[in-house]
Amino acid sequence: MKWSTIQLQKFRNKGLAIDEMVDVHDLKEIEPQIRDLSPIHVTGRADISSEKITFHLRIQGTFVLPCARTLNDVHYPIDIQTLETFLLKSLPYEEMEEEEVHRVQGDVIDLLPIVKELLLLEVPMQVFSDEAEGELPSGKGWEVMSEEDALSKDEEEKPIDPRLAALSKFFEKKDES
Repeated sequence: MKWSTIQLQKFRNKGLAIDEMVDVHDLKEIEPQIRDLSPIHVTGRADISSEKITFHLRIQGTFVLPCARTLNDVHYPIDIQTLETFLLKSLPYEEMEEEEVHRVQGDVIDLLPIVKELLLLEVPMQVFSDEAEGELPSGKGWEVMSEEDALSKDEEEKPIDPRLAALSKFFEKKDES
């Protein structure tokens, strides 16, 4: 995923096809929520001109993340499509397009840091496993209830606390008058 600008200029008229498997296991050290990840498949093409190189990329793989409810492993698929442009020459600000561009540092273009950054941005705040839908956690004296269960429990007739029984009669008298 690293090319010199001289290598890329050889593909100026025909373009460069990209189809690589990338190992980015070091993301587990950066983002502790990532328990594991598959090798990342990067495909796409590069359009090369004398002023800029545009990469049309598709990044696919799978994260293993903890379920927010049960902490079980959840396989979370990743499918990112992106457009990354590298400027070979400095252009005046007015001529720069609205898209985000990268400036080439030295004579080498390295896509791996960009792929890692895009993958880190795709890590969700929470994931829920399909298995967690049926089993809600509970403990001694407590349980997690679905919204439907909570509403149905509210509709059920609850026994009135004897200390507040006289208060309920107060509202009955007001409604009658």
